Amino acid sequence: MNSPKKDADDDVPVKDSIKYGELVILGYNGSLPSGDRGRRKSRFALYRRAKANGVKPSAVHILNTPQDSKAVHSRGQHSISFTLSRNQTVVVEYCHDSNTDMFQIGRSTESPIDFVVTDTSGGVKEGEDPSIAPSTISRFACRVVCERHPPYTARIYAAGFDSSKNIFLGEKATKWKNPDGHMDGLTTNGVLVMHPDGFPEDPKQGLWREISVCGDVYTLRETRSGPCRGKLAEGESSALRDGSLVDLCGATLLWRTGEGLMRAPTLRHLEALRQELNASRPQCPVGLSTLAFPSLPRSHSLEERQPWVYLTCGHVHGRHDWGQRSEGGEEELLEGEGSTTRRECPLCRSVGPYVPLWLGCEPAVYVDADAPTYAFVPCGHVCSERTTRYWADTPLPHGTHAFRPVCPFCSAALSTPGWTRLIFQGPID
Repeated sequence: MNSPKKDADDDVPVKDSIKYGELVILGYNGSLPSGDRGRRKSRFALYRRAKANGVKPSAVHILNTPQDSKAVHSRGQHSISFTLSRNQTVVVEYCHDSNTDMFQIGRSTESPIDFVVTDTSGGVKEGEDPSIAPSTISRFACRVVCERHPPYTARIYAAGFDSSKNIFLGEKATKWKNPDGHMDGLTTNGVLVMHPDGFPEDPKQGLWREISVCGDVYTLRETRSGPCRGKLAEGESSALRDGSLVDLCGATLLWRTGEGLMRAPTLRHLEALRQELNASRPQCPVGLSTLAFPSLPRSHSLEERQPWVYLTCGHVHGRHDWGQRSEGGEEELLEGEGSTTRRECPLCRSVGPYVPLWLGCEPAVYVDADAPTYAFVPCGHVCSERTTRYWADTPLPHGTHAFRPVCPFCSAALSTPGWTRLIFQGPID
């Protein structure tokens, strides 16, 4: 991967610097629809900064008047403010930490945010319960703090420092004093984390947890923004592992370590798999035309030789009008991705959705580099068998209290079992 350019307001990264890892937003298949620009993109690489910018707790102040608060904040240091009542605020000052680098993620485009993340498209569909609608991502959602020395451990914390270098937990925010005396709290919609075991070789999903502002790990609240925190998850850590998922209530991020990325397939490898698949000259059993997957990264428009699939049985065809049982007429057939057209497969007579196939172009979500022989249901994104099975078994937070598995390439909610094995017909000559 090319060394990234240095932003004007950023002292990182520099050529050949250490790569801590990458955060990849699920659902964009390699790039944002409008293209990756500046700090708004589908993936964010964390490199060791030329100069450490991490911070760590130092002094604690208990303030009883607004004037006291102004005096503390005017010092220009990072701080976290816990408002207990109108007359009392606890301010924890932070000082420079030369051993860590801090990266901030959120919806805000202000300069303290390194990675601008907005709600992933594909939210509430017509007729869906509005109580499970995606919530807005916080302007200063979370921060990742990486150790500058091996093993370069990255830790996740809820909330990020704003332009005044402050994290402010208001009177209504969930907050508390721990037995050892230090204050802590949760953000309104929370930052949830799931650490898998054995990713990517033999991945097993972990439990979803909530991360506090000070980086402690708790069981989930009753609802996403409930007033009562969960129980402290003893012995669990906010340290991110290869494959960890971070949910910001509106977008889910996948963490890949620098070491993990070196073992992951590359776009070049996925392109080689595409060419190998096309070289086998799969044919449409009806039109007898040769099918071909579009080049990577794929366009958003259908191509003439694009493979289509009957999701119920997995038989791959070209685009044709045979056996149409559309619920919305011919117009629906032309929609492409997301079409709910139902067809009867001419090979096995099974009836179900008939959709175009799209290759998954985001290498970070693959758990292996095997051939693309399976497709997610109902979206038709194609990747390896183990990759489809892993994500179909991984429920992601949805709305205030629901969980559901989604396609990592487009965020479409998956059916059960969520995947189908593709059955290609080879050339008859």
